[in-house]
Amino acid sequence: MSQDENNTSGDWPSALVEIIEDFTQAFDASERYEMLYEMAESVDELPTSEWTEVTRVHGCQSEAHVRGELNSEGTFHLRGGADSRIVQGLIAITATALEGLSIDEVVSFSPAFVEEMGLANALSPSRANGFLNMFKKVQSEAALLGE
Repeated sequence: MSQDENNTSGDWPSALVEIIEDFTQAFDASERYEMLYEMAESVDELPTSEWTEVTRVHGCQSEAHVRGELNSEGTFHLRGGADSRIVQGLIAITATALEGLSIDEVVSFSPAFVEEMGLANALSPSRANGFLNMFKKVQSEAALLGE
């Protein structure tokens, strides 16, 4: 799949397109939160025993940790964990969006999918900021894997 630096609707990975469609069909913000709670169950969890300062997402109001790895095909895989199901759901969506991409694709991926999902308006400003901090950390992790 080719990915340019400015992902647009229709240029998202197919698994993310499905999630965007589900979220845009949600009736309201509370239904979107319910969907986030469900998504939280699907994350490849980073157990608390692996939470360190290196994995910690700074600037997130919750305790959140992420670790980027290369899977057996040499493409990106994200593991994460948080003490908030909302944040855990955001990590799960991010992991789905980035799963199997090349390091370069992850580094250049746009977080604009959150706006397309209708989540940007549903999240409090501090949660939205925390999401962006988490997304930037994931991209930094990917960049380190590419070195």
